[in-house]
Amino acid sequence: MGRVTARRRVVRIRDGVVSARPDTLVVEEPLEIRVNGRRLAVTMRTPGDDFALAAGFLVSEGVVATKDEVAHIAYCAGAVDDGGNTYNVVDVRLAEGVPVPDISLERNVYTTSSCGLCGKASLDAVRTTARWRPEEGSAAPLRIGREVLSGMPDSLRAAQRVFDRTGGLHAAALFSPRGELLDLREDVGRHNAVDKLVGRALREGLLPLHGAVLMVSGRASFELVQKAVMAGIPALAAVSAPSSLAVDLASEAGMTLVGFLRGTSMNVYAGAERLEGIGPQPSVS
Repeated sequence: MGRVTARRRVVRIRDGVVSARPDTLVVEEPLEIRVNGRRLAVTMRTPGDDFALAAGFLVSEGVVATKDEVAHIAYCAGAVDDGGNTYNVVDVRLAEGVPVPDISLERNVYTTSSCGLCGKASLDAVRTTARWRPEEGSAAPLRIGREVLSGMPDSLRAAQRVFDRTGGLHAAALFSPRGELLDLREDVGRHNAVDKLVGRALREGLLPLHGAVLMVSGRASFELVQKAVMAGIPALAAVSAPSSLAVDLASEAGMTLVGFLRGTSMNVYAGAERLEGIGPQPSVS
């Protein structure tokens, strides 16, 4: 298996003093995701939770939505001279009867750790492929206390074990409405961290995640809102800003979207009614 961290020599300059020392860096390697033996995509990721990453990616792409739709996930032999396994190629075998996605030259894309799969930035695409709307069919609507929400960034940061050693990882976490940390994943790509969370939930039969809040360590892009919608997550909170398209998608999907969550301060861009003590707000042009 690939390592999560690696050591490299660095020349360190502090207050004019120059020294050489080893530094701990986060590992970034490509992962090729195949479906039924055919390549679907390649993403740059931090090794670890690769099966969950592949499963979560397929959820966000609308290929699968339940545990039973995935028959098997396995590593494939990598292209190395000695015939060994690089653990950088994963093949997902779909269950019988599950439609195989269209794998064409246009669809077979390369994704990066910074932006993820950027070619699907369309509200219509999410609308036509989403299996659930947030809380659709759930027993009770999600309600979140503002003080609970305010404590999530600190809880997320405290659980980032690899970040403490490298300073180079994004994190995504699932919380209960009471603020309990349910799961946390780290990766060089924020979209990968979310896919790992969603994929783990899929493999455990927990989708849709109607009773969870998704917290991310960076900004809230359209893609992250898309992944939350596809997993049935009703609320997404980020420590930084959302994009305009992310707000549009959250509003249309009925999600709560919170940005700039820092201490007791936050901006609620959509779904403010889920926060305790806040009713529906008038629209602002």
